[in-house]
Amino acid sequence: MTRHTDDGDADEANGTDGERNGDGDPAATPGVPEAGIDEQPSIFVPDDGAVPEEGAGDGPGPAADRAATDGGVESATGGSDSPELDPDAYDPVDVFPGGDLDLREGADSCYKCTSCDTSCPVAEVDEEFPGPKFQGPEQWRLKRKDDHDIDESITSCSNCMRCDDACPSSVPLSQMHNEARGQFVEEQMEKLSREYIRNRILSNYRFFASIASKVPRLANAATKIPGAMKIGEKVLGIAGDREFPEFATETFREWWKARGGAQVENPDKRVAYFHGCYSNYNTPEVGKAMVRVYEHFGYEVLVPPQKCSGTPMFANGMLKDARRHAETNVENLVEAIGEGADVIASCTSCSLSLRQEYPELFDIHGIEDVSEHTYEALEYLRINEDLGGELAGTELADEQAFAYHAPCHARNQGLSRQAVETFRDVEGVTMEDVGDSCSGISGTYGWKEEKYEKSMKIGEEMFEHMEDAEGDVGMTECPTCAMQMEHGTGYEVEHPLQLLEDAVGA
Repeated sequence: MTRHTDDGDADEANGTDGERNGDGDPAATPGVPEAGIDEQPSIFVPDDGAVPEEGAGDGPGPAADRAATDGGVESATGGSDSPELDPDAYDPVDVFPGGDLDLREGADSCYKCTSCDTSCPVAEVDEEFPGPKFQGPEQWRLKRKDDHDIDESITSCSNCMRCDDACPSSVPLSQMHNEARGQFVEEQMEKLSREYIRNRILSNYRFFASIASKVPRLANAATKIPGAMKIGEKVLGIAGDREFPEFATETFREWWKARGGAQVENPDKRVAYFHGCYSNYNTPEVGKAMVRVYEHFGYEVLVPPQKCSGTPMFANGMLKDARRHAETNVENLVEAIGEGADVIASCTSCSLSLRQEYPELFDIHGIEDVSEHTYEALEYLRINEDLGGELAGTELADEQAFAYHAPCHARNQGLSRQAVETFRDVEGVTMEDVGDSCSGISGTYGWKEEKYEKSMKIGEEMFEHMEDAEGDVGMTECPTCAMQMEHGTGYEVEHPLQLLEDAVGA
């Protein structure tokens, strides 16, 4: 078994030293499943119904023997009872020449009910934003028909992904938005523009955070110099009214290495922690709480080398950057899965990225295995442990009241009320759900000068509910939602894992 305890930056540069088989290949290489029905090439029968001559093409047998459909046109499958396809009868349809994705079926599934538009927080506050329906299905229809350019308004999508939940036809809206945004940035955005440079900096927060964390006190002092954020707004277009998050004096990975790695060895209960960028560089207390809680329940925790989940890169159309990070993450997480571990993320955007966006956008060996083995941290314990029994009769030393906000990316995973349900019976804890509105920050969206006011307007409903709540401490699983909650109300914000650590005495 390989136990990862060293810093990820060095490992990512030099590779990993996982176990190898006799041929020198990685020992854990779960296969990627065969393409599903939605990924198979489309087929059609010629409009004239002409039957190809016997022996045409490479297919075996006379084409004339095929059964006809009810309309009198020969079936490409040899009749309804035949599972075989006759290559003589069809041609692959290349819907979007030169692209990696065929989103025709998803576009055609949209029947324009506008459920996605009415659920979109950006469309609610931005009259110029055409909404998810246009950004997704209608844009792909235009591309198929006339090979239109991607509309520039795609950069105003916040990637909250609420439209996915709202669609009654399961149209892959966020997948369409991500692909369209990637094409726009790659082919149409000026690479020397202030917007592109700003977006690239925001997308690659991990790179700059890794530098700042080497001198955290100096970095923190620099961001608090009067006027520093306003200079950033003038030069780069980063919202000057935001407060830059503080860097921890000791990162999570530094703490992990100093403590000697895992304190529990249990090959039957093993998890690989995907801590993400923010829990490593800014809020290591969340990562520490995750480790202590899981060890309390008898889990052996692995911390593989990792890069950014790619969430901010998807939101800004930096798909090449996201793929590079995804390749490192998938390689190391597949190795951990091969050692019997499931993947756990304490950030709901990270878990959603590994679960949904990776397999939607990238074809990387092992990516389906990562998707199928990934869970949000509290979700995993609710599935596999008796949290209700563990917390029964628990009473905190001091009464605490929390205003809980469910992130949009938690809702996409069916996790919108998990914290409320987990702690509702704990003595001394009051947990109030502050409603289903979006916080408004949506990762990097609210950090852009031109989006800041819209971001705050989206968050107004959440701010009002928080201030009406009994408690003056916020709670959420998303680090950027936590930024917005604190920014809009002044409340301290905690992660559910921190409360769970207190409740179980981990």
